[in-house]
Amino acid sequence: MKLLHTSDWHLGQSFFTKSRKDEHQAFINWLLKQVELEQIDVVIIAGDIFDTGTPPSYARELYNQFVVDLQNLKCVLVVLGGNHDSVSTLNESKQLLACLNTFVVASTGVALHEQVFCIPDKSGKPGAILCAVPFIRPRDVVQSNAGESGLEKRQALGDAIKQHYASLYQLALHKQQEQQALGFELPIIATGHLTALGVTQSESVRDIYIGTLDGFAADGFPPADYIALGHIHRPQKVAKSEHIRYSGSPIPLSFDELNSQKQVMLVEFAKDKTRTLRPLEVPRFQPMVVIKGDLASIEQQLQQFSQEAGQQTCWLCIEVETQDYLSDLQQRIQSLTEGLNVEVLQLRRSRNKQRQLLSQQHSETLAELSPHEVFELRLKMENFEGDEQQARLGRVREQFDIILSQAQHQDGVDSGTGAHV
Repeated sequence: MKLLHTSDWHLGQSFFTKSRKDEHQAFINWLLKQVELEQIDVVIIAGDIFDTGTPPSYARELYNQFVVDLQNLKCVLVVLGGNHDSVSTLNESKQLLACLNTFVVASTGVALHEQVFCIPDKSGKPGAILCAVPFIRPRDVVQSNAGESGLEKRQALGDAIKQHYASLYQLALHKQQEQQALGFELPIIATGHLTALGVTQSESVRDIYIGTLDGFAADGFPPADYIALGHIHRPQKVAKSEHIRYSGSPIPLSFDELNSQKQVMLVEFAKDKTRTLRPLEVPRFQPMVVIKGDLASIEQQLQQFSQEAGQQTCWLCIEVETQDYLSDLQQRIQSLTEGLNVEVLQLRRSRNKQRQLLSQQHSETLAELSPHEVFELRLKMENFEGDEQQARLGRVREQFDIILSQAQHQDGVDSGTGAHV
């Protein structure tokens, strides 16, 4: 049994007004070749097949054509809903796609037995048992109670998600025993679309459990043979476990993802045991580069593009380090890139905030600053440009206020009882 694990396609994404249609089509073509070459039995997309709940028509066409092309290769497809996906959008074609060897699990708001099923191999025989867990919406697994603190809500949601996995895994064990009685020794695979604790995120990943759950502890996952995760765009292991993986997104969804090689995971099972786990590196289908430095350095770095006329246009993110405010910065960059086969999609100003903050250490100490002042100084070291980042900044401040209030309350209680903190 061969499994190919991918996630976070975000079909229909608009990247600084640029369509990713050509990149996604190139990736899909590449993926179909890998399925044929490696003789893959099942492809799992662990959430966020679309970028929005109302994807453009071309994104739906890419999705539908992929289903048809994969069916022609006699490969099973499993599509899990992500936090970007609309449950109704995925469900509207669920019954039709079931006729094309495709399983769609858009939400956990269905019966448990519909989330645990056998996946056939290319010969049509049972190949694996899947605990198909999409993005878990809090309302589907936990009921909010009036008067609960933020900490209590986080604990309740974490416990509910852990219990959901445990319930599905028990059903999977029962199915595994049934298949053993029929002569089939099958592995158990689980999925998920969430943030596990300790992972490295990127700018394009949006918070999904705002104010309730910062991350899901790895010990909450069941002891499945492989756990295919989505939501985090950088490929990585969870809790140093080889069998718990984020495949990452197949194309860079933000400029800060350029430092990590995009991949899909190929997992091969021998009966009910994992034989190999092998990443397949995804080619870069659109040239993208980040350039940093002062104007002189940027001008020098741009020279690498002077001889690339006729090739695919490179998308640039330029971060300018300057001590002074330049009102004509955009015009200067436009002049520097004129005639080059590049397009500047993002232009940032970097005022070297770390250096400015370090220079203040000689005149400020922690004893002179309130917790809020220390926190605000730390926030100044981050970039919160744009409406989405400003909204995130507001949530971060709100969370800090809650934590600080709880800490001060606890400190007051302990002081009043004579306890030492």
